[in-house]
Amino acid sequence: MNLINLFQGIGTMFYQSPQIVICRIALIFAGFLLVYLGKKEILEPLIMVPMGVGMSAVNAGMLFLDGNKIGNLIIDPLLTSTDDLMKYMQINFLQPVYTLTFSNGLIACLVFMGIGILCDLGYVLDHPFISMTIALFAELGTIATYPIAKLMGLSDGAAAAVSIIGGADGPMVLFASLKLAPEYFVPISIVAYLYLSLTYGGYPYLIRLFIPKELRGKTIKREKQIQKTTSAEKIVFAVIANALLCLLFPVAAPLFLSFFLGIIIREAGISRYVSLVGDGFLYTATFFLGLILGVLCDASTLLNPVVLKLLVLGMLSLLLSGIGGIIGGYVVYFVKGKNFNPTVGIAGVSCVPSTAKVAQKAAQKANASAFILDYALGANICGVITTAILTAIYVTLLS
Repeated sequence: MNLINLFQGIGTMFYQSPQIVICRIALIFAGFLLVYLGKKEILEPLIMVPMGVGMSAVNAGMLFLDGNKIGNLIIDPLLTSTDDLMKYMQINFLQPVYTLTFSNGLIACLVFMGIGILCDLGYVLDHPFISMTIALFAELGTIATYPIAKLMGLSDGAAAAVSIIGGADGPMVLFASLKLAPEYFVPISIVAYLYLSLTYGGYPYLIRLFIPKELRGKTIKREKQIQKTTSAEKIVFAVIANALLCLLFPVAAPLFLSFFLGIIIREAGISRYVSLVGDGFLYTATFFLGLILGVLCDASTLLNPVVLKLLVLGMLSLLLSGIGGIIGGYVVYFVKGKNFNPTVGIAGVSCVPSTAKVAQKAAQKANASAFILDYALGANICGVITTAILTAIYVTLLS
């Protein structure tokens, strides 16, 4: 027995092109870096730690398969025939999870249900005009990136799917890419989640660039006490909104159902379901989401020339959405007679609740007494709904 057959992770490198070998080694160390950045909470640890471990493992653990093919025993996202799927679901470690939860969008819906549990509709219903205005402006990236992506040579479906990254909602990107561009599902999803983890670190600089310190620290004068929305009113709104949106955009009914069901469970006070969905479904789905995305990061996938375009477009989409949200914040600022803090605008980018926290921290850093979190959460939650609607429009028109 020679050493190449004994240590196949190393041995396979002698049978691959130099580009693949270099990329494999780079991704192994990139996985180490993601784990470190997740541990330090520079990037989102819930996604980055399992993603980094998976990325390192899949690029290290290559071996010789039947017919001198080089692959791994973790996952094969390119399987299409029923016979192959049934065969490799019994061989590959994570193939059942990928086949039964990713390719049908179930993982995205479970995460979306958990997001619903986290969302308090009262923040939207207390300030509906502000929340909706900012959320609409914050869709600038999801709209403006599409024609740019088309000019760069992407298909209609791929252009729409990468544009959805601007909504900063991971489950939405998963759903859209599966429906519109399944051939690019892996790179689009990887790009989306890498960038979503960076928004928490990048958006504060965007706020400081476009909003002067005196406006970042502006306190909002609350002229009257707003009557708080009751749980019953929130449930009525959620039930009606869910039915209406499913009626208008049935192609995205799984997303609407999952999101509003989470909200309704929360407001109904069903503690066992809240625990099941909020702790069980959400964190289990998030764990496998990070792990699967990590093991999908093999060298051959990421060396696809289209990945560079997706990297550029994903960053552009998030940048434009952040700028659009800030513009929306300024619009509300002037409409409200300058009695508003435009920093709230960044929260229209629907990375719940990260961008709302970014807005509050930026305001508090400029003025310790500034409190804008309630407005920011309203825009944040409304952004989830507007991104879902745009996703539904793209899928309806282009699939």
